[in-house]
Amino acid sequence: MPKTQEYSTLAAIDLGSNSFHLQVGRVDGEQLFYLDAHKESVRLAGGLTAAKKLDAASQNRALACLARFGERLKGMPPGAVRAVGTSALRVAKNAPAFLERAKTALGFDIDIVAGREEARLIYLGVSHSLPMSSEPQLVVDIGGGSTECILGTGYEAHDRESLRMGCVVFSNRFFAQGLVDKAAMKAAVTAARVEVQPVAHVFRRGLWKQAVGSSGSARAMGEILFQCGQSDGQITAEGLKWLRDRLVKAGDLNRLELPGLKPDRRPVLAGGVAIMSGLFQELGIEQMTAAQGAMREGILWDLLGRVHNHDIRDITITQFMRRYHVDTAQAQRVERLAIRFFMQLTAGDADDSGERVRWLIWAARLHEIGINIAHSSFHKHGAYILENADMPGFARRDQSRLAKLVRASRGGLDKLDYAADDDLWPLILCLRLAVLFSVSRADSALPEMTLKNTGNGACQLTLPRAWLAANTLTQAALEGELKVWQAVQPIVRLVEIKT
Repeated sequence: MPKTQEYSTLAAIDLGSNSFHLQVGRVDGEQLFYLDAHKESVRLAGGLTAAKKLDAASQNRALACLARFGERLKGMPPGAVRAVGTSALRVAKNAPAFLERAKTALGFDIDIVAGREEARLIYLGVSHSLPMSSEPQLVVDIGGGSTECILGTGYEAHDRESLRMGCVVFSNRFFAQGLVDKAAMKAAVTAARVEVQPVAHVFRRGLWKQAVGSSGSARAMGEILFQCGQSDGQITAEGLKWLRDRLVKAGDLNRLELPGLKPDRRPVLAGGVAIMSGLFQELGIEQMTAAQGAMREGILWDLLGRVHNHDIRDITITQFMRRYHVDTAQAQRVERLAIRFFMQLTAGDADDSGERVRWLIWAARLHEIGINIAHSSFHKHGAYILENADMPGFARRDQSRLAKLVRASRGGLDKLDYAADDDLWPLILCLRLAVLFSVSRADSALPEMTLKNTGNGACQLTLPRAWLAANTLTQAALEGELKVWQAVQPIVRLVEIKT
């Protein structure tokens, strides 16, 4: 793998469904020391209309917040900053258009991650905030639009689920205008139990030694129970019952006065309490510790791993090769040749090739994973797997990028809806040529070949005429490849072969 750039400071942005968080950390070897942190209650999930679109007000709140975060991050290199969007942005139908504006406001790309990837990042942040333990632990994170349950040991998450219930969503659904009564609270707790029930066997009591709550809802409950003398800061089953009774007795969250209750938490407290109550009842939890670590810290630790070449994405690629029984020797042949072509094409320009070589390597290693399903159209099967599978470390956009490369590794290109300015075209060319020259699946000697950019997007492959004349099958394959590239002109300039 190409060496990763080193940074002295890293930054993580968590675009949660309730609040946006910015966390900055200083890198000292393999350690992170947290510097400044910023939080704003944006209530993105509260701005989702019945048509599953973000309304103008929630978008404006989000953009204003991101612009302020962008001021703090001004001057930081892109590789040192990662912004991650979660549940509300996964659901919103107008998320793509909003994300373009959000990227402009923040000044950095924004990744949308799947629920299980969100859970992995949460566990990473929480586990680094707790004393190291070899005992299994349950981590629960009640967000604005989703709730993540994770079972793990040390820094490694084993089981991860994302449930479609959050404190903002439940508060809007069951406690509109902040009104709380006994029937609504019972209905909300029951709805939470119904959501948890299908995964209860994975996270039930007996499979873990300690239960930990992450993020604002858990910390708010722990603080209120402590300030009100109901616990030592732990969330308990008795404490939750006391909270439910107090909420029902108040009847209106706007009139609720509790020590430890912050104004920004008041509108979503009832929804969070109902969800936590359902989790306690279905999973057999008796008490839970509120952790300081959360997803934003997990993003930082994950980013630190990438900086130090301990990239979880590399581990995921290796696991996929094993899971789908990839022919490792063939993958290595294609990888070596694809890199060779790409370095020639870019003239070894490190600034241009460093990160893109990483994608070329991953695509070469996984270009045949679809064979495990069927040999016919295996590149299409492989692309489908990569587009839809749970891939730790990869955002949705990353999975789509990798799927594009694998889909284009063979077959026609004219029906692929790839933009003319897509920076994947050079990678696709190098990958396709590497696959073509490795078709024998043997370590046979190849001739001296040169692939170069001849300007205006055109490329030229040069190889010995005598070798080509002696290898008629390869010659025929190259002629077919030329026709494939001719079919996508003028989207991509003609690839030429010179002898």
